[in-house]
Amino acid sequence: MFRDGARKSAWQNEVKWYGTVFSKDREFDAVIIGGGITGISTALKLQQKGLKCLLLEANNIGFGTTGGTTAHLNDFFDTTFSYAIAKFGLEKAQLLAQAGREGLRTVHMNVAEYGIECDYEGKTAELFALGEEQANQLAEIVDGARKIGYEMNYTDSIEYPFHFERAVSIPGQAQFHPVKYITALADIFVANGGALAENCLCSSFNETSEGVVLETGLGEIRAKNAVFATHTPPGISLLHFTCAPYRSYVIAFTLREGTFPTTLGYDLGDPYHYYRVHEIDGKKMIIAGGEDHKTGHSDDTGACFSRLEDHCRKHFPVDQVEYAWSSQYFEPIDGLPSIGVLPSSDGRIYVATGFRGNGMTFGSLSSGILTDLITEGASKYKEIFDPKRFKPNAGFSNLLKENATVLKDLLVDKIWMERVRSLADIGSGQAKVVKHQGNSYAIFAEQNGKLHVLRSTCPHANCEVRWNNAELSWDCPCHGSRFNVNGKILNGPSTTPLEQITDPEL
Repeated sequence: MFRDGARKSAWQNEVKWYGTVFSKDREFDAVIIGGGITGISTALKLQQKGLKCLLLEANNIGFGTTGGTTAHLNDFFDTTFSYAIAKFGLEKAQLLAQAGREGLRTVHMNVAEYGIECDYEGKTAELFALGEEQANQLAEIVDGARKIGYEMNYTDSIEYPFHFERAVSIPGQAQFHPVKYITALADIFVANGGALAENCLCSSFNETSEGVVLETGLGEIRAKNAVFATHTPPGISLLHFTCAPYRSYVIAFTLREGTFPTTLGYDLGDPYHYYRVHEIDGKKMIIAGGEDHKTGHSDDTGACFSRLEDHCRKHFPVDQVEYAWSSQYFEPIDGLPSIGVLPSSDGRIYVATGFRGNGMTFGSLSSGILTDLITEGASKYKEIFDPKRFKPNAGFSNLLKENATVLKDLLVDKIWMERVRSLADIGSGQAKVVKHQGNSYAIFAEQNGKLHVLRSTCPHANCEVRWNNAELSWDCPCHGSRFNVNGKILNGPSTTPLEQITDPEL
């Protein structure tokens, strides 16, 4: 598979392998780590400013979140303007709205300037409340939007087959094919002399007075600046305590009858759902997402797909579910992304993370912010998105709330594993973490009975992994690292795979 799960995404057929487009030179103005929309957009923009850049990807371009997104391009965010006004003030809420417009404009201008064929379409969005409580929530959202001059218009009809209490239409949104888009950007980057290396893990880094030294699959690489576009960087950082990993679920289906909506759709449920339409391989499909939960915190991830499909079949004349997949994103404790200098850095290492469900917009915006910070030393968005803004008294209660579950996971997992002494009852296609003779193992049985046995402790922070039966992966509930049945890394921050046990004493 060409992405971070066992389930094929709707965009996966467009994955292109680059391999290594790389000279013997080991020194660069900037090394960008991560081959998704954030990393590729940033590498290209820095290159346009005259910097000599290297783009590193641990797997292949589009392997992570960009290959698993539903690819909504919207500038009204999961963090509402009413919330932003209440927490940060009117001026910063207006700046957030400006940032959203700039993120959308970045994609639009790239598509137009380079003639990128990525199914890009301008769209109107529909945000609808399905009950009285949601209607009150929607009224608050609209009130906040109006205070900052953001257009939301109440409407009496929507294109989605839901009975609703209130709804608004929001112009100026868009959608696209994310892998076609980033592949085109990568082609342009390489054609203009950019260095690119796939299957090249950055395992560690060290900041010096002259720049950054990176340990990678290609050996030691030096750069004046480094950008981590990988959600979180290697090692343990403050970001691991200010951003929490979540997974969202997606299905794409055809209809037996009726017309397809032409708008983007969003409800305000808990869990919420979001919708759009895309034609893939000649088939028009509705792409629906939702059922989000914290990574590693669902006992049955397959049930998330079932609930999502049941929800869609209740409201749409579903013909055939063509695709079903999940993807990872990070929730920041204060609702805003972190785009700028890494908290532990003296100013040469940058990061972009915490995009919530708005990764395509914030990832595109990040390219401009990071380029300004690296080349000019300043950005109008520096303060609002500063990764160093978190202090002990800023959002501390939320930080404790998120990480109380981490402590609980460590304790509960250890107690649970003490009770699991046997490999009995592991049938074909099943998995379990067991403890035997003082060691704990993550075990998966193939259909033919072959066992895959791994040390179950995540190398990043020594938490115990949990089985994800939907994506056939071992997921860490603490910081979101994920591994396949052979222990290979699917998602960081871990840079070390789970240890394979070839001849365990079991």
